[in-house]
Amino acid sequence: MSAQNAIRSNKTAIHEILSGDYGLILNKVYENKLIAQREYNNLKSINSANVETYVIELVDKIMNKGEDKCKDFLNLLQTDGAIKETFPQLASLQLSCTPLLSEPVQVSSCQHDGNMSQDVYEIISRPVGLCVIINNNNFKDGSQRRGTDKDAQSLAEVFRCLGFRVLMCEDLNKDQMDQALTFLASLADMSQLQKFNFKEWDGSSFVDPQQVLEHGDAFICSILSHGEKGVVLGTDRNPLPIKEITRKFRGCDQSVLTGKPKMFLIQACQGSNIQRGVQMNDMEIDDDTSLLTIPEEADVLVAMATVEDHAALRHIVDGSWFVQSLCEQLKERCPRGEDIVSILHYVNDDVAHRVTSSLAKQMPEVRFTLRKKLVLPPQCT
Repeated sequence: MSAQNAIRSNKTAIHEILSGDYGLILNKVYENKLIAQREYNNLKSINSANVETYVIELVDKIMNKGEDKCKDFLNLLQTDGAIKETFPQLASLQLSCTPLLSEPVQVSSCQHDGNMSQDVYEIISRPVGLCVIINNNNFKDGSQRRGTDKDAQSLAEVFRCLGFRVLMCEDLNKDQMDQALTFLASLADMSQLQKFNFKEWDGSSFVDPQQVLEHGDAFICSILSHGEKGVVLGTDRNPLPIKEITRKFRGCDQSVLTGKPKMFLIQACQGSNIQRGVQMNDMEIDDDTSLLTIPEEADVLVAMATVEDHAALRHIVDGSWFVQSLCEQLKERCPRGEDIVSILHYVNDDVAHRVTSSLAKQMPEVRFTLRKKLVLPPQCT
């Protein structure tokens, strides 16, 4: 079996055994470079009286790092002298990651040429990654984006089911959005969680996050706000360029998101023009009158609710056309194994066929530098 499956099948026992001396296993994992300095510090500072909570966080963090780190972790448990002496019970566990004859072995292209030439992004971390929603509803001028909470909840429900930890912060001005996104790109200072009052979707409501945040194999950022051409607006109606947002997450040697897919879902107008319509009735407008290397701008997808110079429509009760269509299509097509770009084609078509009573239309737009297909199978039923 794979190293990840070996850990998963013995997870409860590993938790119980390693809880006997958490300090030892944490230091050993850090010494063997299975976790970074920042992660080591975060794990040391978990506020919990239950020692097993520390071990659960540590093991989950290792599993989220992929197959190679899991192999190194299992090797450490089985070969390190101090660990074997302190935790003799580990010897009774089946921690081998040698494939069993009864298990089918999947042959991928990377087994032939030694590089990541598969045509689908590897999504194996649990949770899959973070999905962050910036939901700007109440603006400084007293206006509201009615219906946006419906969009936020729909996104939370769908992406949690797809295996993401879903976070939301509300009503940020331009500088706060900029700072929050900078934090999310690195997760370097966990005090920022309190500064921006991030909440996590627990399946029924948004609550305070209970676990340390970390990136997985994919990242989703959805911004629900007013906008203008090329920008989204903070609650102070000051603009933050979309290019600046995506550049915060571009690949670099230090980023754990390098080479991993990053999706930005923007529900905001890109202008004031209405496509083939005038009065909105019950609709509102989201505007404001030698080594293997990859490009640093790779692996990004930006899905806009509308094309440049035009408005994005949002029902004051049922939410926006774009977000609601996206959530519907994800729920229908992710279980079928369809990739995200293909799903967004259906979103484009669905929204393009919608029309208000005054014949107003809307056309979403998708731009991407994804190098592979992004497939997100559901993690819940």
